[in-house]
Parts: sequence; structure tokens; C-alpha cells
Amino acid sequence: MSLPVHLVPTLDGVGVGDVVTVEGDEAHHAVAVRRLRVGERLVLTDGAGVSVEGSVGSTGKRVFALAVESVDRVEPASPEVVVVQAIPKGERGELAVEVLTEIGVARIVPWAASRSVAVWKGERATKSLAKWRATAREAAKQARRSWFPEVSEPASTADVVALVGAADLAVVLHEAATAPFADLVVPGTGRVVVVVGPEGGLAEDEVAAFVAAGAVSVRLGAEVLRTSTAGVAAVAALLARTPRWG
Repeated sequence: MSLPVHLVPTLDGVGVGDVVTVEGDEAHHAVAVRRLRVGERLVLTDGAGVSVEGSVGSTGKRVFALAVESVDRVEPASPEVVVVQAIPKGERGELAVEVLTEIGVARIVPWAASRSVAVWKGERATKSLAKWRATAREAAKQARRSWFPEVSEPASTADVVALVGAADLAVVLHEAATAPFADLVVPGTGRVVVVVGPEGGLAEDEVAAFVAAGAVSVRLGAEVLRTSTAGVAAVAALLARTPRWG
């Protein structure tokens, strides 16, 4: 059975034999919700490549302490995968973030595409971004990731063009594309960017701007996937052709 995973701000300098104290909401969830007990084994991670395993030495109302028995340091996965996710309506955005996190994406960029049904402005933007980040955090713990994904501030089309231009491979998923996905040459290192459009589809000027910046417009297959699942399907197909899944 896999051990529970909890997130802490940092594990810099922590070694075997040290005691790590966890406080606040994370500790409250462990003690009050999960009913954490003294002697229970679990994993702490800082989400930045370091994880420790050990036994709980003490618990309080919003605090617990872990005696470190082993330390694991992991390098970032290569190639790094970034998904530009057009903002969908309802809970489909959180679904997309959840599955992209589980599959190992390094960064998720909410994008205000011209045909996005949902519009993030003011307080709604703040709340929606917070939901995406909380979803990524919980999904990363469930997936036992040592490196948690970044959920960026909402991006404009110009921001996405710049991101595409700096990538080692950039892919735009487009139902009208003629280039086959199978012909893509996937780098074993560097950064791969995948652009996923909204429910209403990509606008032609958006596709043209991304292609001009160096992206390849491709079609996954005959089926048209929802925006919340297209990204994970594409990333899975790409990772299967890299050392990460090799």
C-alpha cells in the first residue's frame, strides 16, 4: 500500500535523523481528516524534487512531527512538458488540470482563447486560478510526484506565441490539421509545448500565429476530443516516444 503524501514548504538541508514539523492546513487535514496517528509512516515532499519518508513522532490540533528515515532527491523530468490549456466552462478546467498533473506535465498555462466560453475577470479570475492550483496540488500528491506542476497566471495569445517560439517542439491540436501526429519528431530533452483549444475551436488567426512562431498544427485522429481530455491524450502520445516512458 502506498504511503500518504503531504506537502511542506521546503525540505532544504533535511537529512536522515532530522525531525520535520508540519503545521497549518496540511497538518489539520492529516490529523483531523485523515486521523493521523503517532507511529504512522508517510512521505513529505516540498514539490521541488525532495521527498522524505519516516514515522510520525507526535501530533497536535494543527501540527505533527515526522522523524526522517530516508531522503530522496529527484531531478526534473526531461523533456519538460508545458500545456497551454484554453479556459473551458464549468469544472472541465479542473478536470484537465487533474489529469495533466497525474500524467507528469511540468506547467499548465490557462489561456484566454478568442472562442473560450468562460471568461476570467476580476474576482472570478482569482477564484478560478486558485481552484486550478489547488487541484494541481492535490493531484500531484495523489500521483506521488516529487516535482509539483506550476499553474501559471492566465496568458494572452501573445504570451502563448512567445512560449511557442521558445520551445524545442510546439504542437497545436487542431481538428482541421492535415499533418499526422505520428510524424512528429519528439526531442528527448528540452521543452515541449502543447496548445489545446477551447470548446468552440481555435480561430484561424490563432493557429496562423502559433505556426508562424514555429508550432506544428496536428490532428490526433478522426475523433474530436473535448478540451478537457485532448491535452492528456496528446501528452501521453508524446511521452510514449521519449525516454521518460521508454
